[in-house]
Amino acid sequence: MEVTLGGITLRNPVVLAAGTSGVVGEIGDAIDLRKLGAITTKSITVEPRMGNQPLRMADLPKGMINAIGLANGGIDDFATNYAQKCKNIKTTLIGSIAGDSIESYVQVATAMHDIKGIDLIEVNVSCPNTSDGLEFGSCPVKLAELLREIKPALQSTPMIVKLSAACGDIRPHANVAIESGADALTLINTIPAMGIDVKTKTPLITRGIGGLSGPAIHPIAVRVVHEVYRDVAKNAKIPIIGTGGILHWEDAAEFILAGATAVGIGTASFINPTISIKVAKKLSAWVKRQGCSSITELVGQVH
Repeated sequence: MEVTLGGITLRNPVVLAAGTSGVVGEIGDAIDLRKLGAITTKSITVEPRMGNQPLRMADLPKGMINAIGLANGGIDDFATNYAQKCKNIKTTLIGSIAGDSIESYVQVATAMHDIKGIDLIEVNVSCPNTSDGLEFGSCPVKLAELLREIKPALQSTPMIVKLSAACGDIRPHANVAIESGADALTLINTIPAMGIDVKTKTPLITRGIGGLSGPAIHPIAVRVVHEVYRDVAKNAKIPIIGTGGILHWEDAAEFILAGATAVGIGTASFINPTISIKVAKKLSAWVKRQGCSSITELVGQVH
């Protein structure tokens, strides 16, 4: 079940996505993090952010809409109050960074690199819940400018780039990310969507439009992972973390067959924090049933 991302070995391919396991793995109060491949921190910015006004989350039959707005305490608070916890996490730790300018991204990346215990850093250029969250992720030219500045700041820490499918075909963006030094890709983030309460005639969340996650976006995410793997990442030998709507082990297996080396679980953890551990266990059984000695043998093996 071991897989490798950016030269870092994970004990299994199951990763908890950014913003869904606490700031730094508080979900570990409910589950044994040693049974997961990795967890991701909340996306951290330079300055503290209050985020969007409540209501910020709404349940849907096939997922949820959220517009948290990158609420976090800022990088100084993170370095002061969470650095010790980073060193004690019992699994691979991915630090997630976000920003609204090249300078702010580089500042957070530099500070995050200096925190012991963070094994990889995920550059979030795909959050659709802020007014400027897609600026870099939606433009290959701006994305290249950003990543070429971030990469030196990270020094030896592997860089994961998290892309959104909100801007259509993201294969050009994935190609630019790889050319700019990405060691892995995360695909995909939430998709902009809206829900309305027909009784009150008001949006389900205060901001109106938020990010759709959960089973509703899973087939889209599988398609994006497959296209990026087939046309960009495979030849470049760059691993993909497939995220979007994993609720059962079969959903995770689809991502693996589509071309993902690892799988990210987010919304499902709100339903049941133990789902990620169950998915890891059942993926292991699936690998054995397939007659494989390693799950990596199944990456991209859709016929």
